[in-house]
Amino acid sequence: MDFAYNDEQKDIIKVVRDLVQKEIVPYAAEMDETGKLHEGLLEKLAAQGLLGVAIPEEFGGAGLDAITIAGVYEELAKGCGGVATTVAANALASYPVILAGNDDQKKRYFDVINEDNLVAFALTEPGTGSDAGSVSTRATKTEDGKGYLLNGTKCFITNGGLAEIFVVFANTRKTGGIRGLTPFIVRKGTPGFTIGKEENKMGIRASNTTELIFDNCFVPVEDRLGREGSGFRIAMATLDAARPFVGAVSVGIAEAAFRACCEYAKVRVQFGKPIASFQMVQAMIADMAMKVEGARLLVHRACWMKDQGMDFSREAAIAKCNASDVAMQVTTDAVQVMGGYGYIKEYPVEKYMRDAKIMQIYEGTNQIQRLVIANKTLY
Repeated sequence: MDFAYNDEQKDIIKVVRDLVQKEIVPYAAEMDETGKLHEGLLEKLAAQGLLGVAIPEEFGGAGLDAITIAGVYEELAKGCGGVATTVAANALASYPVILAGNDDQKKRYFDVINEDNLVAFALTEPGTGSDAGSVSTRATKTEDGKGYLLNGTKCFITNGGLAEIFVVFANTRKTGGIRGLTPFIVRKGTPGFTIGKEENKMGIRASNTTELIFDNCFVPVEDRLGREGSGFRIAMATLDAARPFVGAVSVGIAEAAFRACCEYAKVRVQFGKPIASFQMVQAMIADMAMKVEGARLLVHRACWMKDQGMDFSREAAIAKCNASDVAMQVTTDAVQVMGGYGYIKEYPVEKYMRDAKIMQIYEGTNQIQRLVIANKTLY
């Protein structure tokens, strides 16, 4: 396994790094305060092709390999976890179409993204978090067989209020369960489909998170992805594909917090000398360095295995679980190193700490990841 970036990858990541320094870092605190992307930022992200990094080239996307995508998301997260989440959600919502869509569906769906739009992945419901099989949104086939009527509510949907098109998971069986789970492509503005409340979040506040409400929303049969009942397999494969990228965002947040507290420790003077010279602080910084480097390697390993066409489900769970735990640990320690200054909004580390927490929760809680890891290891 060689994780060294080639020249093309280096060029891509440099472009993203420059964009982050110019267009994200100066506005990160403002976006955190307002809960919205800075005006014009989405267009600048789209202009660099960042909304379609996972889309195959034949459908107008960048078609980047997983390691490069991870590098891109890490750089975005160093600037703002909310911006990174917004962009990464486009890849998450692309994978069901990549995995199960026919050529017509792929063209129609990816054309929307290629027109510089956001998309959204809608699985979670008020009563359905870790248990994806308990989805209660119903998809009832119409009598003429030409489509389905969707009824139900989704919650915590990233890009929900901004997306132009959605992949929505609903159950086609009256009895529910995983055997009826089926994904559908739904356009914004479809009659019977409305955007519910926008969530006021603790972290990743630049990203948009909303409810979705379906009330007899008609979806033509041509917009069903795969056969009826294939949704659980599609959802699990999608989450496997995206989990290393949650790890990459986590690494970016951790790296940013680590660098900020190192710079602070070198200039903060106590007892007549910089606190970086104190062994207790040095031990904390050493531990942070080891955790960040290890987390990045596990993310790249999972991405490499994906790129090689290997079974990477276990490694995806390891990468996501470890990196998000590391992000929480490192950001917490960064606040500790900086003391009272780490706790106030004048410095960015308290934001990194708030942004890090969701990484342990979404796209499968870390408790679920540990179950996946154990089952894949033992059986």
